[in-house]
Amino acid sequence: MDRIAYLFVLVLCLAARSINGEDPYLYFTWNVTYGTISPLGVPQQGILVNGQFPGPNLNTTSNNNVIVNVFNGLDQPLLFTWQGIQQRKNSWQDGMPGTNCPIPPGANFTYHFQPKDQIGSFFYFPSIDLQRSSGGFGGLRVNSRQLIPVPFDQPEDDYTVLIGDWFSKGHVALKKILDSGVHSIGVPDGVIINGKSAPQDKPLFTMKPGKTYRYRICNTGVKTSLNFRIQGHDMKLVEIEGSHTVQNIYDSLDIHVGQCYSVLVTANQDPTQDYLMVASTRFIKKLLTATRTISYETPSPKLPPSIKLPHEPPLGLDWSINQFRSFRWNLTASAARPNPQGSYHYGDKAIDKTIRIFNSGGVVNGKHRYAINGISHVDPETPVKLAEYFGVMKGVFEYNVMGDGVDPGNGSITLQPNVFNEKYRDYVEIVFENQEKSIQSWHLDGYSFFAVAIGTGKWAPEKRASYNRLDAVSRNTIQVYPGTWTAILLTLDNAGMWNLRSENLERSYLGEQMYINLKTPENSLRDEYDIPANALLCGAVVGVPKPQPYHQ
Repeated sequence: MDRIAYLFVLVLCLAARSINGEDPYLYFTWNVTYGTISPLGVPQQGILVNGQFPGPNLNTTSNNNVIVNVFNGLDQPLLFTWQGIQQRKNSWQDGMPGTNCPIPPGANFTYHFQPKDQIGSFFYFPSIDLQRSSGGFGGLRVNSRQLIPVPFDQPEDDYTVLIGDWFSKGHVALKKILDSGVHSIGVPDGVIINGKSAPQDKPLFTMKPGKTYRYRICNTGVKTSLNFRIQGHDMKLVEIEGSHTVQNIYDSLDIHVGQCYSVLVTANQDPTQDYLMVASTRFIKKLLTATRTISYETPSPKLPPSIKLPHEPPLGLDWSINQFRSFRWNLTASAARPNPQGSYHYGDKAIDKTIRIFNSGGVVNGKHRYAINGISHVDPETPVKLAEYFGVMKGVFEYNVMGDGVDPGNGSITLQPNVFNEKYRDYVEIVFENQEKSIQSWHLDGYSFFAVAIGTGKWAPEKRASYNRLDAVSRNTIQVYPGTWTAILLTLDNAGMWNLRSENLERSYLGEQMYINLKTPENSLRDEYDIPANALLCGAVVGVPKPQPYHQ
């Protein structure tokens, strides 16, 4: 087909979509390769997307159809997951080892997902083993449609800030350490901001005097909570993981692994001075700090940033817990609602079930493992979603091997796939209880949940009196401090197989994760999409006849 004919066909296709009222399509091609990077000033091998580290920003709008064709140029299998994108009825595109067969080296796979009724700041990353520790991550933003008002004026520009701890050893070496079963990967070697730990020749961002800018800050690291601040500038919090917030002012923010915050910053300081963005470690003994430069656009000669870093946040947990409690959902803002939770007063709805999650660690067969309620998850060769769909669960996994409120006080741990079969549309309370000395961070794919409370000590039913039942922020990742519990509320109304995991990659790789399965008996496209035509097959489903497709 010549170029003119191709363009004619393309125009016809786009016109047909417009007539049918289908949402716009955005197409991306990603080539994933290894390359040399120097985050801490020393060359090492990293994972690049289209030659970039971090990877390119994926910029879309509510309800757009996002098509990402991923070519795997690594020497290992590859998957991508879309942190915070809810994939309504579509866990087939979740990109986790429990939902998708990996993309083999030298092959490609095309993802198709839609941020349905969703806005906000998120990120993507490779989800197999510890690949995220070598890169492959990037920012993912979902903009509001033009007809939906945003509760602040249009900023002058919109910047993505990816902060995280960093290890000088690559993901292969870190995996070998953990596979030995004896040693931890330890404390990180440094902290990075957008791939570097120190100012470069050019400022990372520039601002015009008097103008206001949006900064989307995500902690894409491996295991460490970070505090973020901008020298001389206040930050007005406007969004957390897809929810507009009450616009409080902060001079620094604790951002835990896997979390994304969005702030407005006004360029109201001396324009002849450069300023530092600072990310430093929290809740570990070793203080590690990264800095990058922000410059004002002005013809005046520039003075270097002050060598004195912005203040450190107060020590201890209380300051951080109180900051969490200051976050409030903006109930007056017009915005996309990710699911029907926004249509009722969540605090008044009766709880159908309580699930208590206890994280723990121990030794199994001479090797260290982590567990949820005594079960340390192991990914079978056949993804659990495919095994369930093709009806070959026997020999792959069993449902509900984990109790929903069992405190493994005896320290016993069992290795097996951990899949919890739950009742569709139940309104559930999930309580994370952390009696260890390290901070935890938890993420649930496919959902936003209401983070209603953090409390010290052990949880009990009477603790519900302390819940925020009015304006808790709807989000997808939540921290659990040492010696505390965290409670969330959500409706299990998104059919599919969804991963609940520790955002600490060391812990999730060694078993601190599980899958929540939500299945309706009708196999109806009203509730869940059918398996995509291009789905990769592996393990026990290879050669198995495909089931009857889901019906309308």
